[in-house]
Amino acid sequence: MLQRAVSQAADTITAALAVMRDPLDANELIARAQRRTDLVDFGCTPFEEPLQKLLRACREEAELSLFGRFATRWDAVRFLSNLLRLREEERRAPKILEQRVDRPIFIAGLPRSGTTFLHSLLAQDPTNLVPRVWQLIHPYPPNEPGAGPDLRPQRVARQLRMFGMLAPEFRRMHPIDASSPQECSEITAHVFASLRFDTTYHVPSYRRWLDETGHLDAYRFHKRFLQHLQHQIGVAGRWVLKCPDHIFALGALRAVYPDAGVVLVHRDPVSVLLSVARLTEVLRRPFSRHVDRREIGRQDSDRWLAATELMIEAADEERFEEPILHIHYLDLVRDPLETVATLYRHFGRTLDASAAARISRLVEAKPNGGYGTHRSRLEEYGLDPVVQRERYARYMERFGIRPEQRSSSTPSLTSGRAQVGAVG
Repeated sequence: MLQRAVSQAADTITAALAVMRDPLDANELIARAQRRTDLVDFGCTPFEEPLQKLLRACREEAELSLFGRFATRWDAVRFLSNLLRLREEERRAPKILEQRVDRPIFIAGLPRSGTTFLHSLLAQDPTNLVPRVWQLIHPYPPNEPGAGPDLRPQRVARQLRMFGMLAPEFRRMHPIDASSPQECSEITAHVFASLRFDTTYHVPSYRRWLDETGHLDAYRFHKRFLQHLQHQIGVAGRWVLKCPDHIFALGALRAVYPDAGVVLVHRDPVSVLLSVARLTEVLRRPFSRHVDRREIGRQDSDRWLAATELMIEAADEERFEEPILHIHYLDLVRDPLETVATLYRHFGRTLDASAAARISRLVEAKPNGGYGTHRSRLEEYGLDPVVQRERYARYMERFGIRPEQRSSSTPSLTSGRAQVGAVG
């Protein structure tokens, strides 16, 4: 027994040392994915340059922990394996790429402004199609004879529990399970052109490169990924998609989805910055040997200030076929059902009684949308609330955003209002 324990410990140490020595080489990761899937054809998917840029930034800037190096390798091989499988399925069934993705609705806005909550409410209507966490991690079941029942949701649930042990605060700040609606940044991450990485890692050179390169290839892949999901679902519906990062890619979004509907959710930026900085810190800690709170504060403040200017520009230009729908966080949490009904009316739809009842049950079952509260202060991230209020004054004035008062006595969502800082 002792000998076996010593042997297992030695194997674990050897594997850890191997990961530490691994230079995160793109060619090695590609070869690993090809061996894992027994497939070699990626088609014309444009992923190699983004992968190289991301891996270089991870090596040189991210200060990856042992777990961070392991997770980066696992993530990259998973994405590459999925790309190979998507291409193989297209070879088997070319009509996948003939699937029509008509009039999707994209929810965006500042992070921690209720976009996830709104997405979850809309997911209660079975006529809406939403990408689920397990579908984006494993878009196809194992391609093996006699593989048995499809256990992808259970497999992802185990993975989420493991991450929960590494970052216990994450699920209080962002409740998620294998069947939750998932953000589109997980789709574009498959071609390594996603702002998801900029949140999880400190990779400023990668972020600059992505800003300069643009997002058109990533959104073309986004549509292709939805075609695969839609082909498997086999039922008609209208996609409802969500990610705050869509704000940075509205041009690409419009080019790929000219008939898309866009919803922007607005919230007091001071409340947003406190919540998003804390979430960024929580997400980075398992992956990094060093996390700089002040650097996170500066990054988030600058990034989302730029996003507010893009939202103002989009609202003024009205660049989409249907006018952008603007929703206020405080209105959403005061009356979630009426907010959803307003959204349906805006896009020429009717919220039927069955879907409305489902939404009401979700609101009753999950006060505050399932979110916990936090006691962080902006000053911990090097941010002065007064200065931030001044920086974001143009955004608040343009959209008529009311400042929020943080108070421990704020009523819960089920009584008409969510706790400030609670709903993401």
